[in-house]
Amino acid sequence: MRTSHRTLALLAAVSLASGAAAPAQAASDHGTGTGTGKPAHSATATAKHAFEFGVIGDVPYGQAQVDRFPAMIDKLSAQSDELEFLAHVGDVKAGSAVCSDEYFQMIRGEFDRLTLPLVFTPGDNDWVDCHRPNNGAYNPLERLDSVRDIFFPVADRTLGVPMKVDSQDELGLPENQRFREQRVEFVAIDVQGSHNSTDPWAGLGLTVPTPEQLAEVAHRDAANIAQVSEAFDDARRTNARGVVIFTQADMFEPRLAAAGITETDVAAFRPIVGAIAEQARAFDGPVYLINGDSHRYNADEPLAAGSPWVDAYGVGAVENLQRVTVEGDATSNEWTRFTVAPNSAGKGKNAAQELLTWERVPYTF
Repeated sequence: MRTSHRTLALLAAVSLASGAAAPAQAASDHGTGTGTGKPAHSATATAKHAFEFGVIGDVPYGQAQVDRFPAMIDKLSAQSDELEFLAHVGDVKAGSAVCSDEYFQMIRGEFDRLTLPLVFTPGDNDWVDCHRPNNGAYNPLERLDSVRDIFFPVADRTLGVPMKVDSQDELGLPENQRFREQRVEFVAIDVQGSHNSTDPWAGLGLTVPTPEQLAEVAHRDAANIAQVSEAFDDARRTNARGVVIFTQADMFEPRLAAAGITETDVAAFRPIVGAIAEQARAFDGPVYLINGDSHRYNADEPLAAGSPWVDAYGVGAVENLQRVTVEGDATSNEWTRFTVAPNSAGKGKNAAQELLTWERVPYTF
């Protein structure tokens, strides 16, 4: 039986609580390319084995699903022997629900019950759209501060079972996190639906974005681009087998492509899409973008030659980028299990199999 990061994290927590020094290796698990960390598995682990992670998003939605959410958490925790970590790609409430601290604290309490690490990137329902009257008519920037205080209380650590990550906490974006597992680079960036938070706060009576709103977007865009660039720099430096990017926004929504893509659809996402395209094109390996936001499961190659998104975003074709949108909303009853090929499977054209495969897993109660 291999020694996982979960065992090491728990041992570290027990040691710290008892006043003893934490095992040295626990501090170096899941490090990025900063020189402070190592790949996740210890010497007792074998690189021959594949590993798995889970992804959820746009959950819980509506009171019925909120009532069922503890059972969902229990089902996911029951997978902790198989899953290395879980990612939630944003929206912990419906778009019509109130954005209260009490609600967010309740969700945080459920996240705390997880028996595996949770990488969480907030969604537009969690702060961007909180100006809506039925959300409580909040100032979205105030809600963003509250979300960060509630869900990211400790820098460079995940929720659930604490796992060491490299975050942008020093830039005020603790939700932007990077880590590495078996030569696969993982990165979470805060890209929002609702046109990346550029829509006017109509619920507050505004018809144009405020200077403070646009300043937040500009700062977050710059941080996201830097986070992506650093992740790919580390991937090249460590000869990583691939890069996996988590984000909330669906920047390639199929229904928009079917209806005809407009400038409004892409303008707010052009900087980060351009950065991802440039970095992916220069990387010798697969790149995966995993998002929520549009609620319906979808898997595609959004910037492959011939895709309407290539012209819409003004980028060249990117043939090594795959995207998965996970299912979510009040009608959803599933999570997505991703399996990463064994480290021995090789890289790029020499890979013995696809780096990532996935399956949709229904909850059973």
